Amino acid sequence: MAMVASASSSFAWKVRGTPRGRAASRVAGSRVRSAGGAGGAGQTSYHFENLVVTTQVGIALYDITPQIEGVLERSGVTNGAVNVISRHTTTALTINELEPRLVDDVRQFLAKLVPADYPYLHNDLQYREIPVPFVGKWPDDEPINAHSHILAMLMGQGESVPVHEGKLVLGTYQSVIFLELDGQPERQRKIGVQVHGLK
Repeated sequence: MAMVASASSSFAWKVRGTPRGRAASRVAGSRVRSAGGAGGAGQTSYHFENLVVTTQVGIALYDITPQIEGVLERSGVTNGAVNVISRHTTTALTINELEPRLVDDVRQFLAKLVPADYPYLHNDLQYREIPVPFVGKWPDDEPINAHSHILAMLMGQGESVPVHEGKLVLGTYQSVIFLELDGQPERQRKIGVQVHGLK
């Protein structure tokens, strides 16, 4: 598996000082805090990067926690959250343990839950509308992958992880896991990572 950060951007904006009086009691009651800093001003920062994962054939699971930690470190955010989204319709994200035998269990369960050989309508290319880029016919390598789309819908394609004191707030055995549900040799998959919070 190869991963690289292919693009990044960041910006920051000032947050007003701590509210006083009635506003302060409303804020305190809702458990929302305004950022305070020197002179009563704090700075909320946003940082975005794309990660690229090279996946293999079939259903495969990849621990992308170290790469997300790298994005967090580059962002400089100490308290906030990291939002992660898969940018494909046949992949998914989850937070769980990446123990090898559990990975095998997950792969077997998913293959039984949504079998690839079921006669899905999406896979019947002769009845599907041909998209504009393909003139007259589907490309020869158009995947027969309705099962992968369905699995992605069931599993979800985004996760959010809190950040406290510059670290991801994850349990002892938790990892952010990227799932390839339609693997073909050497596929390049993009994952968007946005960090936001206080520096």
